[in-house]
Amino acid sequence: MTVTIGRRELLAALGGAVAVWPFGARAQQPAMPVIGFLDPRSSDDALTPVFLRAFRQGLKETGYVEGENVAVQYRWAENQNDRLPALVADLIRRGVTVIATPASTPAALAAKAATTTIPIVFTTAGDPVRLGLVGSLSRPGGNVTGVTTLGVELVPKRLELLHELVPTATTMALLINPTSPALAEPTTTYMQAAASARGLKIHVLHASTKLDFDTVFATLIQLRADGLAIGPDALFTSRAEELAPLALRHRVPAIYQYPQFTAASGLMSYSDSLADAYRQAGVYVGRILKGERPADLPVQQSTKVELIINLKTARALGITVPLPLLARADEVIE
Repeated sequence: MTVTIGRRELLAALGGAVAVWPFGARAQQPAMPVIGFLDPRSSDDALTPVFLRAFRQGLKETGYVEGENVAVQYRWAENQNDRLPALVADLIRRGVTVIATPASTPAALAAKAATTTIPIVFTTAGDPVRLGLVGSLSRPGGNVTGVTTLGVELVPKRLELLHELVPTATTMALLINPTSPALAEPTTTYMQAAASARGLKIHVLHASTKLDFDTVFATLIQLRADGLAIGPDALFTSRAEELAPLALRHRVPAIYQYPQFTAASGLMSYSDSLADAYRQAGVYVGRILKGERPADLPVQQSTKVELIINLKTARALGITVPLPLLARADEVIE
């Protein structure tokens, strides 16, 4: 039997199909993945825009653009490490696809303690194997991988450079954050061994917030320390532009990791690039979003280091920089 459909009925049927189809198509599309970004610092730190730009660049290299095909949930601990467990728990409750903990060993440890299923990408200045983050660098295993910087390993070299600049020094000081024992303890061990090998006395000073900085420098003056090495820590990185002027004001020769310290009138910096570590972390997050497993992604290691000397600060401190040291510098700030 032949069924005849009138023009009006045909248009109504087609119109209904058109009206229904987009909703059905949208329902079948996968939800946008969400990155949980956990950082112990404050969102308004001077270096935050630099590091976020590098992280987003890494995502872009793998085809992800925030707001277009990936979302990011940011959590900032405001330099209070004890807030990290609650912040990571909140990210897990919100069902994030992957957790990124760039440049923060405490954040990485908090994330690992909270989940064994959600992928985690860290950046740390510590040894991730010794810290228990991964089984090995080449075969991380589990749900964690990331990037290591050379923060702790370069502590002896920073003392060597500082002593070369102030060869008459007999007493040095080390600044650490006691609320980050995963970095503070190995940093102290490395520094004490390096100081002993050079016949130097070392004083270990503590700062867990920026409010401690004035006390630290007052103590340095009382101890008559000849120089200060600032240990690797997110608090000190975020406050490099405050620590550098304080060291100059109190006439204390000081060395830290990153170029931001020397750019802000710090005497010397010696490190690899933290911004590039953020970029590499972004790349790994993107690769995981594409389906790769953290267990199959070897931990990346920074290898290039740069020495920067602020010659203007050296003159202000009455220090003559030896020519061999100047020749080895990758950058000299006049």
